[in-house]
Amino acid sequence: CIRDRNKVRDALTKRGTSTVRGLSLCFRCLDSYDGNRKVDKEEFRVGMSELGLTLSKAEADVLMDHLDTDKDGTINFDEFLVGVRGKPNDRRQEIIDKAFLKFDKDCNGYIDAADLKGVYNTKLHPKVKSGEKTEDQVFMEFLQNFGDKNKDGKIQRYEWNDYYAAVSSSVDNDDHFIQLMKAAWKLD
Repeated sequence: CIRDRNKVRDALTKRGTSTVRGLSLCFRCLDSYDGNRKVDKEEFRVGMSELGLTLSKAEADVLMDHLDTDKDGTINFDEFLVGVRGKPNDRRQEIIDKAFLKFDKDCNGYIDAADLKGVYNTKLHPKVKSGEKTEDQVFMEFLQNFGDKNKDGKIQRYEWNDYYAAVSSSVDNDDHFIQLMKAAWKLD
């Protein structure tokens, strides 16, 4: 599977498609059948063929399954970016880890409400103030948007890393990514 992923990466590089913008254009071409911003198995196979990649149906299916990290049967743009670009390099992962550890105060391997107290205050959220939602509802929404895949009210370390792998994949420059993380989480 890694061999096939590298074949895709090499084919995209040969076509001059290595920046986020270039990969975005490539993804839109793969999604040209229905424009739903997701690539299904048929779109993926046809797209790989149009890129000049010779993959058997079995190879294409294995690669598609590998890229489909949320297992919904399609690849969205974040999955495509992370799949093509790979996990964050050591410099990026170091700042991702530093941010996680800033919040995981009790070192239990996840971030929960107790870890975020004083950092994310839901009392001032407009929907809490208007009475539309409770503080707990707003907090759970925040966690889900942030990557709480299993909706347990906690951001597990792997969820944090998956979220930031997608963010990292969308930033071309290491120094820029590190500055963004430092600014976002007030890291030194």
